[in-house]
Amino acid sequence: MNSHTDAAVLQSAPHHLSNTHLDALEEETIFILREVAAVFERPTLLFSGGKDSLVLLKCAEKAFGAKNVATGSGGIPYPLLMIDTGHNFHEVTDFRDFRAKELGAELIVRNVEDSMKRGTVRLAHPGESRNVHQSVTLLEAIEEFRFDALIGGARRDEEKARAKERIFSHRDSFGQWQPKAQRPELWTLFNTRLQPGEHFRVFPISNWTELDVWQYIEREKIALPSLYYTHKREVVERKGLLVPVTELTPLKAGETAELRDVRFRTVGDITCTCPVDSFAATAADIVIETLAADVSERGATRMDDKTSEASMEKRKKDGYF
Repeated sequence: MNSHTDAAVLQSAPHHLSNTHLDALEEETIFILREVAAVFERPTLLFSGGKDSLVLLKCAEKAFGAKNVATGSGGIPYPLLMIDTGHNFHEVTDFRDFRAKELGAELIVRNVEDSMKRGTVRLAHPGESRNVHQSVTLLEAIEEFRFDALIGGARRDEEKARAKERIFSHRDSFGQWQPKAQRPELWTLFNTRLQPGEHFRVFPISNWTELDVWQYIEREKIALPSLYYTHKREVVERKGLLVPVTELTPLKAGETAELRDVRFRTVGDITCTCPVDSFAATAADIVIETLAADVSERGATRMDDKTSEASMEKRKKDGYF
C-alpha cells in the first residue's frame, strides 16, 4: 500500500469481497473427507493445531456431524495424528489438545524425541532443526498403526512442490513420492488402488488459497491459537526474516533483539518458523493483509525452505508431509 487511496480500498475490502466461492471449496473438501472414510480401512487426519488443520477439522465436523457424548457414536470416523518435534509452540499444542478433547476425537501424538532415543533419528549437531526429521517419525507411525491414508491440510499455493501434487497422492512402500509417476485425477475420479505397504497422502484443501482459509475462518468463526494474531515479541532480523528470540533460537554474537508487533502466518517448529510484522487482531484484519501480501506464506515465514528451490520437493520424496 503506497497511498491513502490504496489503504481505503483495502479497509473496505471485507465488506465487498465475495466469499460465495467458499461454499464450493467446502463442498469439495467434505466430499474428499467422506471419500477417504468410504474407501480406506485405516485413515487418519493430520492435526497440528494450526490454522489449516483447524479448517480441515471444521469441514470434517460438517462432513460427519458431532459426536454423541452419551453413546460415543458419530463424529469424525478416524483418529487425529500429530508428529511432535518437541520444539513446537506451547500455545499451539495446548490448543491442539483442547480442540481434540472438545470434539471427543482420538488424538495420537508421536514424538521425534522417541525416534532419537531409538536411534532412527540422528541430529548432525545438537542445534539442528528437528523439522525435517519428522518424516522418520511419521513413517514409523504409519507402520505402527498401518495407516493407509493420511489426510493433511497442505495447499497448492503454499509452495512449488506442493503445487505439483495430486489431491490423492500415492506413496510407495518406502513412503516415497514419485512426482513423475502421479496418477491422473480427471473429473474428480480418484485412483485409490494400493499394494501392500503403500499408502496415500490426501489433501482436501489443495485448491484453497491462504486468502480462502482466512475468509473461511472469519465466516465460520473458527477459534485459533493466539499466535496467529498480533502480539509483541522479541525478534531479530536474519536473511530477510524475523526470527523469534527464544531458548531454541537465541541471539548470535553482535545481534540485538527488537520488540515488535508481529503475528505468525503459519506455525510449526520454533527453530524454523518466523513471524511477520502485523497489527492484525482479527480474521477480518488478516483478510485485508493477505490481499496486500506479495510474498507466499512459506516464503515469508519458513527458514527451512530457504536452502534451495528444490528443498521441499526433496523432503517430500523422502516422506515429508
